[in-house]
Amino acid sequence: MCAEKRHPSSRGIVCNDMKVFKKFQKTIVLLLKLLLFFCLFCIFFLIFGNENEWLLRPSRTAAITMLTFAVLGIALMSVYGGYKIGILKSKPIIHSMTLATFFTDIITHLQLCIMNTNAANNQTFRYEDVHLLLLVMLLQFVVIVFFAYFGNYVFFTINSPEKCCVVTSSKYALNNIVPKIRKYKKQYRITDMVLYTDEHLFDIINRSDTVFLYDVPMPTRTMLIEYCYANNKNIYYNFEMCDVVSLRGRTSILDDKPLVAAQVGGLTAEQTILKRAMDLIISALALVVTSPIMLACAIAIKAEDGGKVFFRQKRATLGGKIFEVYKFRTMREAGSVNRSVTEDDDRITRVGRVLRKFRIDELPQIINIFKGEMSVVGPRPEMIENVDEYTKELPEFSYRLRVKAGLTGYAQIMGKYNTSPKDKLVMDLMYIEHYSIWGDIKLILQTFTVFLKASDSTEAFKHGEDFDFFTSCEAQTDEQAPEESTDTASPEQTEPSEAQPVEEKTEEKANIPEM
Repeated sequence: MCAEKRHPSSRGIVCNDMKVFKKFQKTIVLLLKLLLFFCLFCIFFLIFGNENEWLLRPSRTAAITMLTFAVLGIALMSVYGGYKIGILKSKPIIHSMTLATFFTDIITHLQLCIMNTNAANNQTFRYEDVHLLLLVMLLQFVVIVFFAYFGNYVFFTINSPEKCCVVTSSKYALNNIVPKIRKYKKQYRITDMVLYTDEHLFDIINRSDTVFLYDVPMPTRTMLIEYCYANNKNIYYNFEMCDVVSLRGRTSILDDKPLVAAQVGGLTAEQTILKRAMDLIISALALVVTSPIMLACAIAIKAEDGGKVFFRQKRATLGGKIFEVYKFRTMREAGSVNRSVTEDDDRITRVGRVLRKFRIDELPQIINIFKGEMSVVGPRPEMIENVDEYTKELPEFSYRLRVKAGLTGYAQIMGKYNTSPKDKLVMDLMYIEHYSIWGDIKLILQTFTVFLKASDSTEAFKHGEDFDFFTSCEAQTDEQAPEESTDTASPEQTEPSEAQPVEEKTEEKANIPEM
């Protein structure tokens, strides 16, 4: 919808132009992706081509080096999320593209140095032209920043925010989902927030582009999903256990009966052996590489207050087995209470605050991995004190113990410190049900993104905004309520003000500790 206040005729021309562009939206996005990759490619080879002229003419070195850059670039962009304009915000796009390009440059440059080790160039291996590599990375970063913001600008010029209604079962659920949607104001514009029992629910859905169903009872949710599907409405809904089980499902035809087949089970023997071998190799290398960092951390912790360097705590892993997890101590030893960290928690030391921000306090767990108590990738090991409490509230919590606990994982990368136990559980089960060795490799590579969003991923628990239910047509009577989609209704109906926080206190919910 074109909401600018212009002369009717000019507004109609602009709307028609946008409709034309929208038809070719996928082509425009693809062209932007190709242009971005072409620019990154040219920067690398034009700069290095000044010192290595054979890169700019047909040669074996040029062919192999260009192929290496292209294959690695495409693969790593896929791993890190790539150039997802219109889906991701500009900063996450910059993070993903920068990491993918950084590793592509490093490996391609190393391969070029190896190719240059010959009788005509270097008699022995030399890692040369580092200054050119840094210049390449700097220019590529500038190009990535430009394309991230320009790409999203183009996308959201073509596409106005989708009109959304939020359907929940309680105000507690409403306050959980609305702040997440409001972070994407260019994608979604909330026009209604209602209970699933609202008598005008279908009218509200009809005038919306997108429907968010959150914490709605399963029978009602199923009915509403079918209704949205029948009326061409985009649907978002939260995971329940039946959704998690279906992740492992595949289509199966039994004679002439189409079925969903979900083979439930843990890792196979082959997967277990390969996973353990990968854990040993990675943990051994990581101990060598990170030993200077861990030594510096130990000295800083000891120098601040003279207390212990390491913190040990009993945790649960595969099959409920208990082990002691190692971490760098980040809190004061005297007077600390064993509870979740809150915003501006006075128990955290100055050194600890830095270590926690970048998750460096987790590095000693490499020792747990080497010993076989943990895996590189898997659900985070939970405190014993919390296991029983979480299981009472979420009986499915025990399912995450079907695999060995891990240092990194889907929940650790995509979630935050204050992500709810249920959401972390769902992400852990998503990992378990979609397990593969390639999936583990992708998650290990994606772990680097945690350092780029340190302040978000370590966000502590704090009181959020309160939101109240409202509808854009609250004043209408039953006789005035629209009988069909109101895409052509008056601006007062189609352009309500954004949902505003209210001062009311939210409903109480079972108060279990967060992970």
